[in-house]
This record gives sequence, structure tokens and C-alpha cells, in this order.
Amino acid sequence: MTERFDIIIIGAGNAGFGVSAVASEAGKSIAFIEEWDFGGTCPNRGCTPKKILVAAGNLLHEMSLADQHAITVNENKLDWQQLIKRKADMIDFIPSAMHGVAEKRGKIYRGSAKFVGPNSVEVDGTIIEGDNIVIATGSKPRPLSIEGAEYMITSDDVLSNDELPDEVVFIGGGVIAMEFSHVYARAGVKVTLLEVTPQLLPRIDCDAVAAIKAESERIGITVKTGVIVKSISKTDGRLNVSYTYEGTEYNISASTVVNGAGRIANVDTLDLDAANIAYNGIHIDVDDYLRSTSNPSIWVAGDSLLHTPQLSPIATYEGRIVGHNIVNGPSKKPNYDNSPSAVFTVPAVATVGLTEAQAKEEYINVNVTTSDMTGWFSAKTYAETVAWAKIITDKDSDKILGAHIVGHRSEELINIFGLAMQHGISASDLKESPMAYPTFASDIKNMI
Repeated sequence: MTERFDIIIIGAGNAGFGVSAVASEAGKSIAFIEEWDFGGTCPNRGCTPKKILVAAGNLLHEMSLADQHAITVNENKLDWQQLIKRKADMIDFIPSAMHGVAEKRGKIYRGSAKFVGPNSVEVDGTIIEGDNIVIATGSKPRPLSIEGAEYMITSDDVLSNDELPDEVVFIGGGVIAMEFSHVYARAGVKVTLLEVTPQLLPRIDCDAVAAIKAESERIGITVKTGVIVKSISKTDGRLNVSYTYEGTEYNISASTVVNGAGRIANVDTLDLDAANIAYNGIHIDVDDYLRSTSNPSIWVAGDSLLHTPQLSPIATYEGRIVGHNIVNGPSKKPNYDNSPSAVFTVPAVATVGLTEAQAKEEYINVNVTTSDMTGWFSAKTYAETVAWAKIITDKDSDKILGAHIVGHRSEELINIFGLAMQHGISASDLKESPMAYPTFASDIKNMI
């Protein structure tokens, strides 16, 4: 007999757990399908373990500035093998802990899933049916059609490899490449970034990108944009990357080449056609309520959507919206306007809201305040090597439209701007709000 559930959730990551949190409270019967680690990419192979490496990079950065604080330190040396062990020790408990949460909320099926009908899924030979089926399968590294692509490793490999390479080439200049390149560079690795588009981090304000690009080059990272990578070959244990830059062909040798070209929705093995799910080859077509436009029993949340921000808090947020819409009927729509995010380079780049270009397209009277804060007292106190901000407001309404910060504890300050934007706090009110002094937050009044 085929077992039937109110909700089948394919994928037990942030989005899937967001759905189940709402649905289980409403008494819905739930089936989880997971073929890998419970918890998904973020806690196991993404943001959580990555931040452990970034924390080490931050400390190396601080130690490099010791002389600015009249402190003499011995040679800074990172034990990469011990750092990877520390990472593993800190996250090893996560899959079993999340498995326990899933067990309390529903029935677990282990294995790969594929659709066999509009409301049915096969999991390694077992067929289950659901009134609602949620695709929360996350994302996976974008495959690159480069000759010799099989020699590349992914971010998963970076996080598990306990041998520090001597020279690394990143194919792509997105978030993953930027974050890991800064960790590697701080650890003494020679790093080259090759990006096909004219700008690193293409979704981020161009001036913020220019600020972190300059800092990247300052610490020895070679950055080249507008590059066409031709091939990767292996000779005597080394990898050779052949590429074209500004009309000239170059070759670079490295011990490691990393696919840093971003991620795509992990849906290609689901057999979407069997469930009549409209899919354009890049993302699943959904309506404003995150429901499939072609099959009203199907919902999508998290990185499987692809066209929404690929962030773990967003995945949870979307999952909870899907859970609400399943329980109560389609009534909630996601809003991504005021969602802060950070790229954890060293120092970090943080952003919320519109870029300057986007703001000038949407609003008539835009005010842009750009600040190089390296000369400010707070930045000089901490000997910041980069401290930059751009705050964008609407002159007519005094509304904050966007904030972009590099350094200056940007990954924390951006949340203040996001909170202000979320709750309609005007630029003037935020500027006049008292902050503890001397702190980086107390500089907000000077940024606006």
C-alpha cells in the first residue's frame, strides 16, 4: 500500500525545516526525503564551516596589524590541518541533531527522490504520495564546459582538504571564490581569480566591489576580469590553466584549481516532467506564493528557486512562507527588499537594498553619500586597511534605499540598516539615534 502524507519535503536543509516548523505545529503529516546530510549545505558544507576558516583569516589579518598597535609578535603560522580538524569537530554533531528534529516532525526516507506523477515520488524503489510536495533540494556547483574541468575541485573539497596548496586558481569571481581566496591568501597561498564577467561579485554595487578588489590585490591576490578560460591540463602533478585576457593568451600553473563559478538549482535528477512541473532549464517557474505555475501541488523554497537570494536565512524564510501557504492557503508572498547579506572576505563586504544604479533607475531624487572611512578615528584606532561605505537615500521621502559597506565591521553594521529599512525608520531618524560611543555603529550618523 502506498503511504500518503499531507506534505512531502524533498530536502532536509534550511528551507525544508522552515516548511516543517510551520506544518508540524499545524498537525500536518510530513515525509522528509534526504539523500545526504540532514541540515543541508549551510551547516555542513557551506556558511557554517566556511566561517570557521574565515575566523582564522580574520585573526591572521589582525595579527598582521600588530605593529600598528605597538605589539611585537612572532611569525604567524597557520596549521591548516588542525584548522580543518577544528572545523570538523565543530560541525560533526549537526546532521544527527537535525535528523532528530526531523524525526519528531515526520517520517524520514533516506535516498534520492524522483517524481513518478503529479503527487507521487519514488525514493529508491518506494513510492509515496503527498497532497503537497515541496522541492527544497538546494543547489550544487555550476558545471563548467571547459576542457579539463574534471581537474577542478569545489568548495566542498576546500572545506575537507587538510593539505594547504601552494598556489590556487579560482575559475569565477563570485561569493565562494572571493571568500575562500581571502582565507587562502591570509594563509600564505598564492591566489589568482579569473572571472568571465567585467566585474567581480556582479550583483553588488560596483564601487563596493572596487573597494574589496583593491584590498584583495593589496594582500597579493591577482584579479583578472573579462577572462575566457580555455582549458585545464595536468603535467607532472601540476595543473596548467590556459586563458585569454584582453586579447592575449596566458598560462598559469597551480597545485589546485577551484570551481568558483557559483551554484545552480539541484533539480536535474528529480524528473520534473513526470510531475508536470514547468522548468526552463535554469529555475522552476513559480507564482508569487512560491507554488509551481503548472502543478498547484508543488512548492519550491530555498536555493532550488535559484532566482532569489541564495542565503540560508532566506531559505528558512521561504520555507516558512511555503509552510504557511500550505496550511492556510496561498496568502503570503516573500519580500526580499530589505534582506541584509555579507560576503565574508577579510574584511567583509555587506549590502542591503538597492545599488546606486538600481536606485537611480527607480527614483528621481537620489542622494548618495560615499565615505572612505580609513581616516576616521574609529578606523585609525583599529588600523583598518579598508573602511568604505555608500548609503543611498531618497531625497523626497528620506527613505533609506540601500547601504553598502566594506570593512568597519560591515557584517554587523549592515543589520542596523536592514532593520531601519524593514521598519520604515527614515535616514534622518537613524542619523539622530544615539549609539554607544566609541563604536563602529556610532559612525552611522556620519555615513548617511
